[in-house]
Amino acid sequence: MPEGHTIHRLADDHRARFVGGPVRVTSPQGKFADSAALLDGTRLEAAEAHGKHLFLGFEDTGWIHIHLGLFGKLGFGAAPAPSPAGTVRLRLINAGHYADLRGPTTCALITEGEKQAIHDRLGPDPLRDDAVPDRAWQRVSRSRTTVAALLMDQKVVAGVGNVYRAEVLFRHGIDPYRAGKDLTRREWDAIWADLVVLMRAGVRNNRIDTVRPEHMPEAMDRPPRVDDHGGEVYVYRRANLPCHICGDEIRTASLAARNLFWCPACQAH
Repeated sequence: MPEGHTIHRLADDHRARFVGGPVRVTSPQGKFADSAALLDGTRLEAAEAHGKHLFLGFEDTGWIHIHLGLFGKLGFGAAPAPSPAGTVRLRLINAGHYADLRGPTTCALITEGEKQAIHDRLGPDPLRDDAVPDRAWQRVSRSRTTVAALLMDQKVVAGVGNVYRAEVLFRHGIDPYRAGKDLTRREWDAIWADLVVLMRAGVRNNRIDTVRPEHMPEAMDRPPRVDDHGGEVYVYRRANLPCHICGDEIRTASLAARNLFWCPACQAH
């Protein structure tokens, strides 16, 4: 499932291509056809993200709420748009661009009130200017749940996925099995600030890189990572390989139905 930086990047892409003018809206697959007919030819006024949720706002009509889930894909191309291939749930077209949405978990036309209800149930998003990190701290500091599970709980922090979770805990030497209530406020503030920096870089570069300059391949004379999921990382999907810092073996385990990765030596507290 895409992490929050990808969804914010998609919001940026929609703003650059479509916001400010009328848009043709269709549903070649047919599952969004009634709503598409209401929106077709109207002006796209806003595109924004909160965590893993994308919102496209149309004048006087409402918002398209999109959640890609595990299998959804959203791609862009230059006009003229080709005949839709496969199951295109939603297509946006203007004079210069088109966007095709396939296989989302959610694609629905919602009201402003329904959109606000989604915001209200999500935790603060490190990529949003209106984020209030103290809201997350209030939940984390009272919880006996592991910090690794809390970081993946979208009601606590919105947008963090498996990669950012593993990497930010490594970068701060935090045992992923520590209870939230055992974190200090200083530790939490450092984790939050690091998520802001890492996820903003993810939006900018359209990939996840979490390794500090002194640990990059060229600095350590090691081969670069080869992985479809992105750039250089410390522990994510590196199970049984040596830690870049201490040389101990990276471990993996299942936690809340997701694979957790960590270095027991570097994350001993």
